[in-house]
Amino acid sequence: MVYGGDGLARLPADEHGPGKALFVPFVLAGEEIEASLLEQKPGFARARAENILEPSPHRVTPDCPYFQRCGGCHYQHASYEQQLEIKAAILRENLRRIAKLELPEDLNIHPSPAWNYRNRTRLRVQSSPEFAVGYYRFGSHELLPVEQCPISSPLISRAISAFWELGRQGRIPSELQEIEFFANADDTQLLVETYVVSEADHLARWAEEVPGGFPEIVGLVVFRNPARAGMQPDRVALSGAEQLDYKTKKAAYRVSAGSFFQTNRHLTDELVKIVTEGRSGRTALDLYAGVGLFSSVLNREFERVIAVESSPTSHADLLYNLPANVKAVRSTTEQYLKKNPEQLRADLVVVDPPRSGLGANVVRALIALGAPRITYVSCDPATLARDLRGLTAGGYQIEQTHLIDLFPQTYHLESVFQLVK
Repeated sequence: MVYGGDGLARLPADEHGPGKALFVPFVLAGEEIEASLLEQKPGFARARAENILEPSPHRVTPDCPYFQRCGGCHYQHASYEQQLEIKAAILRENLRRIAKLELPEDLNIHPSPAWNYRNRTRLRVQSSPEFAVGYYRFGSHELLPVEQCPISSPLISRAISAFWELGRQGRIPSELQEIEFFANADDTQLLVETYVVSEADHLARWAEEVPGGFPEIVGLVVFRNPARAGMQPDRVALSGAEQLDYKTKKAAYRVSAGSFFQTNRHLTDELVKIVTEGRSGRTALDLYAGVGLFSSVLNREFERVIAVESSPTSHADLLYNLPANVKAVRSTTEQYLKKNPEQLRADLVVVDPPRSGLGANVVRALIALGAPRITYVSCDPATLARDLRGLTAGGYQIEQTHLIDLFPQTYHLESVFQLVK
């Protein structure tokens, strides 16, 4: 099994050399299958499993009627215990192949409830030829209508049904392209973000009407989709609150529409505990800080915390959420470290980058900073391995490793690596 959800096999060798790598989704290691070739490239091929001749003992019947048609999940055909083993093996393989590092045997694995775990779900909306809400079909940009999503929270599932009913009644604006539901920690309140292709006068009136039929909605925001990727969307209408109060056992956070927050409603505190427990000192540096998930707890054991975040929406929430001994800086991590005064000495650096990872410039800057401890929170094992190769070459050693399964039923995996110098 390889990162991305596919199983890896090989075609027979031919006169051109060893057999091509063959990628097949929805299979498990050790299975014998009949497959149809779908695509051949110079270095690899793709196939579809037509028959499972000898199934894995870990194969189970998927719970979702859309599985294999929907592009959202990849592992529903595997028992949850096997999903964790697959992810641990993939994490080890990426570190071995890319970073030339052997992961310690005592990898700490933190499981999640396997279903109804998502606190945030984003779906596409179609107005014609008939109304539909759904995800992209597997391997395409074609809409697959879905009326349920068993990995979403119960409140979000009810909201999906409610918006289907509005659509069938002709009460969803034709301008609507996407809708995102964000539920609070105890799944009792909902913030709704909608995205439209163009502004219209009736959108504000529609935004006011919708929450009346669904009392759990505390706010509905209408954004215009930005012209280019990476741009901030423009708000064109608002009904109710523009933010949600997300209270966990460890902290309380204001999370505004458009701000990033972890999507597994069961493991938020577990992730924060792994990153912050047993850490103390004079200064902690929280890079890619978001709304302050870690800073809001680190501040209790450090004299000061510097939290760096580039998104204007998340930075505004960061300012709101943080206590007096935390300094919030709006900057990219690379820019901040480049301009960072030489006298800054951090006892702990926490990095939680996007899937693209840190990159060579940030890795070099962290090595130059020389903090005795770095905690790396990763959502992509390949970029993690690339960055660890640089950090270990710069004198850091892996002290502790954790796999936190924030995304059951999918190939996505979250890990935390604690490094010491």
